[in-house]
Amino acid sequence: MGSLSSRVLRRRGGGSPRGNGAAGDGGGGGGEGRGGKRKRGGGEGPGDSDSDGEAEREERLLNTPRRKKLKSTSKYIYQTLFLNGENSDVRICALGEEWNLHKIYLCQSGYFSSMFSGSWKESSMNVIELEIPDQNIDIEALQVAFGSLYRDDVLIKPSRVVALLAAACMLQLDGLIQQCGETMKETINAKTVCGYYNSAGTYGLDSVKKKCLEWLLNNLMTHQSVELFKELSINLMKQLISSSNLFVMQVEMDVYTALKKWMFLQLVPSWNGSLKQLLTEADAWFARRRKDFQGDIAFLESEQGCAFLPVFKHLRLQYIISDLASARIIERDYLIPSEWLSSVYKQQWFAMLRAEQDNDIGPQEINKEELEGNSMRCGRKLAKDGDYCWRWTGFNFGFDLLVTYTNRYIIFKRNTLNQPCSGSVSLQPRRNIAFRLRLASFDSSGKIICSRTTGYQILTLEKDQEQVVMNLDSRLLIFPLYICCNFLYTSPEKKTESEALLENSES
Repeated sequence: MGSLSSRVLRRRGGGSPRGNGAAGDGGGGGGEGRGGKRKRGGGEGPGDSDSDGEAEREERLLNTPRRKKLKSTSKYIYQTLFLNGENSDVRICALGEEWNLHKIYLCQSGYFSSMFSGSWKESSMNVIELEIPDQNIDIEALQVAFGSLYRDDVLIKPSRVVALLAAACMLQLDGLIQQCGETMKETINAKTVCGYYNSAGTYGLDSVKKKCLEWLLNNLMTHQSVELFKELSINLMKQLISSSNLFVMQVEMDVYTALKKWMFLQLVPSWNGSLKQLLTEADAWFARRRKDFQGDIAFLESEQGCAFLPVFKHLRLQYIISDLASARIIERDYLIPSEWLSSVYKQQWFAMLRAEQDNDIGPQEINKEELEGNSMRCGRKLAKDGDYCWRWTGFNFGFDLLVTYTNRYIIFKRNTLNQPCSGSVSLQPRRNIAFRLRLASFDSSGKIICSRTTGYQILTLEKDQEQVVMNLDSRLLIFPLYICCNFLYTSPEKKTESEALLENSES
């Protein structure tokens, strides 16, 4: 340490001829470096202090750790043991490929741990033939799965994640299964969502399945696509259409229209037109089927259509026949059995009589089951910021609801006398409405980037009264903004005890 210090001092104080001369001219006497130091420092005290400071700095320099990246142990193990197969004690054969591996690493897999630790014949074998019953598993997936046992991280391609998940599940690699699940949740989009949903069900990833369902509920109506309609199974579509969380754009009639397009693509999967052409093609195709049946049966009662009955049963027909133009299209298409419609017409007639003659002022309390199962579903897209005012079409039992978006507020108004209305309006002093309002913005893959909800509420409004139902933070507003509402205008009809018993027995 001392010799290093003296070298540093000589270099800094008098390590050059120019430095020596300066020291000599100063008349300090003595050696080259020391004379220079005394002259510049003005005496022994300051010179000693400077030396101490240098020593401290050197001490810190010598004792401060420096990061030097050595060759990674993990990379060395992966290259030497896995890729090169050095010192292998077991050969794994599968799908016509061989891997020279190591039992001590394979025991990280629950599959191999059980095989090697039990009384299985494979525990003493040096060559093991693996049966691969899952068609999703291929050689590339096995290569990545085996390799994950020899390294700390794995790069998972979204296009390969299902095959890798299948291999990880067979080999019981919990960490890799979790990584596959996270990759799937991060890469859900229109092209992957159905495949991910099915795979998550097959391999027991409930959190991925839930994420896929949420994505579909948010995007089925807001971002329709021909490819997505083709991929959606009957069972999955049934779940979506039955949900109160379906993000509906416009009104329930648009849900029916979407189902009509989807059913056509399920029956004619070779069709390859654009989304704009789809409805026209679907209507023409179903019109030809009506001629074949000659009006004897609805399409959903036919051999081709009966498979789709469970999906269409979850349409909320009471909010379709409440609009004249929609009711006429439903009757014209004759997809839906007449008995269904007759029942709904009767139900709506009695609801109107209760509102008019029995002074039904609307829901008195939040009945979540009723709201989720029977509420009106409607929505609106706001392309950019501005002032908007609209109403959703249909006969709503004298409740003319105006919705306004302005200055980051959303306002409900019960219009009675102030604004013109195409239908009748209720003159009852107060009317109740049960509702839930949701807002959302999406990125290019359909993932929600901001959202807000009021939750289920009951609002009491007097004639022409308006009420702010949501105050929005401008920092959270990203356009286009999608607004979706659930409404219940009338209170549920009270069933007699005998009707309730009959309904329970039928269900």
